[in-house]
Amino acid sequence: MKCVYTIALAVLLVARTAAAQKITPDALVDKPDDWFTSDEGKRLVDNIVTWRNPWGGWLKQYDVSTPRPDKLPEQPEVKGIPKVSGDNWTSVSTFDNGGTFTELRILGRAVRVTGKPEYRAAFDKGLAFVFDAQYANGGWPQRFPLHDDYGRFITFNDNAMLGVLRLLNDIAAGKPDFAFLPESTRAQAKTAADRGVDCILACQIKANGKLTAWCQQHDDATLAPAHARAYELPSICTFESAYIVEYLMEIPNPDDRVKAAIESAVAWFESTKILGKKYERINDPKLEYGVDRRLVDDPTAPPIWARFYDIETNKPMFSDRDGKKRWNFEEVGAERRARYSWYNTSPGRVLKAYAGWKEKVGK
Repeated sequence: MKCVYTIALAVLLVARTAAAQKITPDALVDKPDDWFTSDEGKRLVDNIVTWRNPWGGWLKQYDVSTPRPDKLPEQPEVKGIPKVSGDNWTSVSTFDNGGTFTELRILGRAVRVTGKPEYRAAFDKGLAFVFDAQYANGGWPQRFPLHDDYGRFITFNDNAMLGVLRLLNDIAAGKPDFAFLPESTRAQAKTAADRGVDCILACQIKANGKLTAWCQQHDDATLAPAHARAYELPSICTFESAYIVEYLMEIPNPDDRVKAAIESAVAWFESTKILGKKYERINDPKLEYGVDRRLVDDPTAPPIWARFYDIETNKPMFSDRDGKKRWNFEEVGAERRARYSWYNTSPGRVLKAYAGWKEKVGK
């Protein structure tokens, strides 16, 4: 029995060590210059180059500590959730979870520091992919090349589109990591970023005659709020919208369209905030998923917002993997309560920053 226990413990320790050694690109984006000339830096950046897809762009959150294998593994099945396999992920590149624009930031610095032509070639092909993936309406899908699934929708979830826009803005501005690019590429980046703002403004949801905020994703043809995963219904989404408004507030010398979008979203945030409640996390190893969440009374709590609001009624709404709309958070199953955030405080940052922005732009 002792021998079996020892073997099991050893297997567990090996598994934990392997998991601990996994490195994703976002862990490298802020590395200092001298790291790129170190043995580790050269090895990991070389690995990033191998992970670039032939059509440009990168997969979602692969392990940078190893070069790309000949055959990609399938996503493992998680309890209660079917595994994702096949074309949905392995035959596309993504902007989800920092994909592609993070690698381009890393490679831009690697080019500046090392001058290696293979890094420049990978960067150029990756940036060409970014330009190719942009829709005529100015938006970007979550994944490209396009498939007939929610990956084709214009995606604000996880800051996918905003991450692309910030990269393009830095390229257009000739920031040091991208100073090697010609003026024509910087101009192309500026045009693409401006078209992206046009798309953001066109996607802002109008409900009952008033501009409100945005959905996590919008239809690539009609720009209407779109249905993504089963529990992500067409709705007004506070978490993503807060980041969108913060991005719009960064625009120097905003025109009247941008100002109106910000003013409308701020007014909508004010009208939908929830006072006197706290979104509480409960850690308990005896629970099926080890954690649960609940909404409790707390008169001292800062304002919170539901993740999703019904477009017609402005009421908080919820869902589950069955895709059915629910009006009470308590009706969401244990798995989605544990593994999804249904309330957030993100719009609070916007409301705090609003007065300063208004003074800056002279509104």
